[in-house]
This record gives sequence, C-alpha cells and structure tokens, in this order.
Amino acid sequence: MPEGDTIHYAANRIRPVLLGGVPDEVRTPHPRFRMDRWPERLAGRAVEAVEAHGKHLFLRFEGDLTIHSHLRMTGSWRVHAEGRRWGRSPRRAWLVLHARGHDVVQFDGPVLDLLTESRRRFDHRIRMLGPDIIKDDFDEQTVLRRLREDDPTRPIGDALLDQRTVAGIGNLWKVESCFLARVDPWRPAGTVPDDEVLRILREARPRMQESARTGMQSRYKAIYGKAGVLCPRCGEDRIRQRGQGDDNRLTYWCPTCQK
Repeated sequence: MPEGDTIHYAANRIRPVLLGGVPDEVRTPHPRFRMDRWPERLAGRAVEAVEAHGKHLFLRFEGDLTIHSHLRMTGSWRVHAEGRRWGRSPRRAWLVLHARGHDVVQFDGPVLDLLTESRRRFDHRIRMLGPDIIKDDFDEQTVLRRLREDDPTRPIGDALLDQRTVAGIGNLWKVESCFLARVDPWRPAGTVPDDEVLRILREARPRMQESARTGMQSRYKAIYGKAGVLCPRCGEDRIRQRGQGDDNRLTYWCPTCQK
C-alpha cells in the first residue's frame, strides 16, 4: 500500500501541473463514473489546492468541490508529459486531468470520490485522521494522547498503522522506524514509554519527509523484506518475519537488537 510519503510525493508532482489553473480536459474512463458527470461538474473550475494528509490526496476545485483519493493496495497517481507513454495501460485509468501539456492520471482506484465541502468536512474516514507525520504542524503530543486512549495490549507495530493515531505511517515505515529506534514491534503499546514512542516517530519523520521530496523511498529499506538476512546492525541474529494485526501485514524485526 502506498504510504504517506508516496502520497505527498504525488501531490508535489501534481501541484505544478494543476494548481491555479482550469484543466483543459477532465475524463473519467472507468465505467463506475459513467453516470456521475464529473467532466460537466468540474468544467471551468480552477484547482485551488493540491493537498495530502496521511494516505489521502485532495484536489480542491473552485465552488467547494474536492476530488478525494485513497490508493489502498492497488492505486497509483502518475504525471506524464503529453504524448509520452503511460506507465500503466489506459484501460486501468480511473481519472485523467489534462493541463499545461501534461496528463495527471489516477490508475486502479479504488477510492475516488467527488465531494462537496460539507461532505468532505463530515466524512468519517477523513475527520478521524490523526496528525500527519510529514507535515510541518505535526503534533507529537496528540499522537501520544491518541495512542494512550487505544487498546494498551495492542502491539506497538500494529498501533502505528492506525491512521486515527498517526496518519501516514504504513507497514514499511513501521518496520524501519521500530528497527531504528530499537523497539520490538510486538511489545504491547501500553508497555512502550513515551520517550520510546517519540523515538520511533522521530526516526520515521525526517526520512519520510525526504522521501516525500525525492520519491526515493527504497533507499531507507534496512530490513524490510529481508527475512533470513543477518541483521545489518548487530550481525548476530537474522531478521525474522511474521504477520501482524487484523490484516496480517508482514512485520520484520531483529530479536537481538529490538528488545
């Protein structure tokens, strides 16, 4: 699943193409949008903001209309210069916005909505999101408060994935930040003191911010996906993996380094 840094990176690429202008063309090729009249509803409206929050992307248009996207496991945002071949088949495009000689394309959904401002403001999925770990106004104390209000027996690795507690961290950053902070992702959250929780967040945050700027997420994979490999830090034990949480997301850790 694309994580918060991937969504912020997409927003950074989309912004110069769409912000402040009226798209030359809006197309919704996917059959599910056939009756929704997005091209007519968005015609002549300028894009006023391109924003990311956690794993959600928002394209805000004049007249209080907002395109909301969540990519889940399958979706992708791409920006292609006009005439260049797309990275995925055109049959997989759900939304195409043409402007300033570029195509902004959302592929493979699966969450793509056109919301009025009032619907966006009261949408439960959005309203309940925690602080975005990438943004300048990230509030560590709110994260701690929300974490302590959650189930204290929940493993800290699983708790970090709850977007109501902290928005943007996905499975990769959960693994890597717990490793960097030397915290066992299987420890019950209630037994992880505040200073260790903050250490996890502070290991993740600058790396995610840099990835949001550069799109170079893969450079930060120290142990993710490397089950059976000797730990790159201690060299004494091998990286282990096991499914965690309701979604059984594969978690990687070093049992020697991460106590």
